[in-house]
Amino acid sequence: MDIFLALLPTDLAPSFSLLLILASFFTSATTAAFGLGGGAMLIALMTTVMTPLVAIPVHGAVQLGSNGGRTLLRHKHIVWPFFFWFCVGSALGVAVGGQIAQLLPEDLFRAVIGLFLIYTAWGPKLRSVIKSPVLTSFTGFVAATISMIVGISGPLVMGFLQGLKDRREMIATHAALMTAQNVLKLLTFTLLGFQFAAYLPLILLMIATGFLGTISGSKLLDWMPEHVFRKIFRLILTLLALWLIVQTILG
Repeated sequence: MDIFLALLPTDLAPSFSLLLILASFFTSATTAAFGLGGGAMLIALMTTVMTPLVAIPVHGAVQLGSNGGRTLLRHKHIVWPFFFWFCVGSALGVAVGGQIAQLLPEDLFRAVIGLFLIYTAWGPKLRSVIKSPVLTSFTGFVAATISMIVGISGPLVMGFLQGLKDRREMIATHAALMTAQNVLKLLTFTLLGFQFAAYLPLILLMIATGFLGTISGSKLLDWMPEHVFRKIFRLILTLLALWLIVQTILG
């Protein structure tokens, strides 16, 4: 037990580390089943026990493991043309976002994402984005830029993916997109000087429990009828939107 505790970050209470390791299971299961929600819940929890300058890079590393595991489990359902053009835009967006992250108001982006999610939950589906390489690349650019500023872009991307008709395609393509974006984020944070080594044991433990959550959530996804998935998905999307808007109002 002492050896285990010695591996955990010294600037974080052991009880908080254990809480994050356990939370990784449940948040990954949520994302695997419904496509979103888990990453936002995890970053919200992490920023209560870590500073944002630490939470966002560590969250990106953990999400790389979670999304990577989901990509492996669902690779047969990935819509590859959308994935390719999104990544083209994301590469530029990560570079731009890393440079302007300290210059733009974070609350503004939270509010914009919240309003966009309300639209995608209740408005017409954005099917044209799925079919247009230019719009897909622009989507990747915007999502990656915002992700470098506020730490999350998963709900934003999933809003565009609603144009896909099959829930499995949504989950698989979203996982692949987030995996690619997380790789770019980690490279950028490393180049900017963040030291991941001190948090590596915690990251690996969170990835391990997150993969177990991914397996559990994937089984739930296969069991759910399409219409049930869509209703719960819309509810989660709306709750996330309201959470972001409330954060903006409260400052």
